[in-house]
Amino acid sequence: MITDQLKTIAFGLLFIAFSACSSDDSITDEEEDDDEVTISVESSNFLSGGLSESITIESRTLSDGTTADCYKIVVTGTPTDHEMGPWCPDNISDDASAGGIWLEDGNVYDVDGDFVKNLATFYNDDTWMLYNSTTGEITKTSTETECDEAANPNVGEEYENYCVECLPSYVEGLTHTYYIPVTPKKADTPYSFSTGLGGASTVPSSRGLAFNGVVFDAPAPVDNILGAYTLAPFDDAGGHINLAAGYHYHAATGISSTIEQSDGHAAMIGYAFDGYAIYANTDADGNEATDLDSSRGHYDETRGYHYHVDNAGNNNFINGLRGEYAL
Repeated sequence: MITDQLKTIAFGLLFIAFSACSSDDSITDEEEDDDEVTISVESSNFLSGGLSESITIESRTLSDGTTADCYKIVVTGTPTDHEMGPWCPDNISDDASAGGIWLEDGNVYDVDGDFVKNLATFYNDDTWMLYNSTTGEITKTSTETECDEAANPNVGEEYENYCVECLPSYVEGLTHTYYIPVTPKKADTPYSFSTGLGGASTVPSSRGLAFNGVVFDAPAPVDNILGAYTLAPFDDAGGHINLAAGYHYHAATGISSTIEQSDGHAAMIGYAFDGYAIYANTDADGNEATDLDSSRGHYDETRGYHYHVDNAGNNNFINGLRGEYAL
């Protein structure tokens, strides 16, 4: 009898221990069951002014080898909800309205005349000198050829100490085609942009699309830019231009179109290329989400799984794709 009682007690202790190890607190987002709520992409959220043609649906192969209906979205890359630029101020006497912004170590800086004047101090390197010490005029690119050569990662010494400014007129008529699954599909292993783990051999080089059709791009290669003693500012919307990509964003600053949430949740700003929605960094009270997974996403019953963009100063949007994406 005593032996049976001991067995019962031991079994109970084992059950309690097993239950504790299996509690919800120890389950990561990647280990959870399928979402109870999955929100499909609303093609009507995209502004017609940013589209080169009407959005259609095509069957495409996804990163896991299956096929799914995807929206074919052909964009001009030209925002109709805000102006592009300015980027480089003309003179070190100019205020912030004459220039764009720079992203450094989590902070957003106005590229005004003082910022350009004090680059040597900012980077603790006396090589920086982007202006004429007599007139105060800032040295910047002024033609399409100069834009092409100075924006190249292998920029030559002749463009050292230039402010790189590529203008919208250089990319007129440029279009890009993107495919986004109509309904997001959770991947077995999320794809990480930093490690390259997960996903297929072919992955998107960008992160997603704003409602105005402008792409959320990968982090700007600031080390290459700064290494050549050039500065390639973003405009106040977080965007700039190169001849291949056209106008594109490297940060979400709250200027492009958003969809506000009635419950005070952060506003929606676009879609990632796996079809999950992307929301702003902070909610209506200015608070950041504290339970984001490694991709910068989390789940709620109103919006399903969704992402929150990184702080604008981090030159980043999201860290990975939690869902399958079109190849």
